[in-house]
Amino acid sequence: MQDRRTFLTTVAAAAGGLIASRSITAAQSGTRKNKLCAFTKHLQGLSFDQIADIAAECGLDGIEAPIRPGGHVEPARIEEELPKLAEALKKRGLEITIMTSGINQVSKEQNTEVVLRTAAKLGVKRFRMLYFNYDLSKPILPQLDEWRPLIKDLVQLSSEIGIQPLIQNHSGKDYFAAPIWDAFSIMKDYQPERLGFAFDIYHATVEGGLSWPLEFALVADHIGAAYFKDIQWIGRGKANGVPLGTGQTSPDFAKMLNKRNYTGPVSLHTEYMVEKGAAKIPVPAFVKASIEAYKRDLGVLKEWMGWQ
Repeated sequence: MQDRRTFLTTVAAAAGGLIASRSITAAQSGTRKNKLCAFTKHLQGLSFDQIADIAAECGLDGIEAPIRPGGHVEPARIEEELPKLAEALKKRGLEITIMTSGINQVSKEQNTEVVLRTAAKLGVKRFRMLYFNYDLSKPILPQLDEWRPLIKDLVQLSSEIGIQPLIQNHSGKDYFAAPIWDAFSIMKDYQPERLGFAFDIYHATVEGGLSWPLEFALVADHIGAAYFKDIQWIGRGKANGVPLGTGQTSPDFAKMLNKRNYTGPVSLHTEYMVEKGAAKIPVPAFVKASIEAYKRDLGVLKEWMGWQ
């Protein structure tokens, strides 16, 4: 007969095994732990209801909405129009997961405070910042020093309002954050929840080539959104967006996010659809093509991320 100590030890071991088994099962189940959204830049010109219908049809949690000059909502009309977009999404159980803004500093010209306060009141938790551009005729480091206090003021206001600024690593010869280290030299002074990266694997591949995993590792703890889209080189110094899984973007990006247990939002960008646009294709055909593009790329994304 087992004594009490042996009995308790056996029960504890069994319970531990059960817990471990459940943990393994959960880890292998492919349960999605990330908010899933898609950038809706190419849907500009459609109504809010049409945009929301497309997002719902694709099984998204929300959208990454361009709320900037020329976007779904003009900054000057944000108090009137953004609630309408948010309501159209809410009726379908969706949200504005990321707001792509025209804001990179606190200023009257950019309507910074009104835009951010309006978005935050509607439940928007993060916004992608407008880019800074280098003047290549001038020394680089002093330009970083000029932008540092602008970013500091924006981070301070955003923290007070309750919305997180994100810097995208957009590729290009004069883009701040294209090489990543420059933006991180400023970002490292802030907690990730106060200032983060919208890490774009397309642009990281363009700029980093084989070294993008190094850049990823540098900023991994500050990634506030993960952007998935694919790139194909079409000539010397020229690249095009292509359907996910058909270009140079590596599935290792998804593996690295999973390895670090990344739980932030994932945004799908169908860049190759921008050239079409609703203005160039009859709306019903364009909506159909947009849904097909999203679903096709979402299938690849789910496979890469291990989602069921």
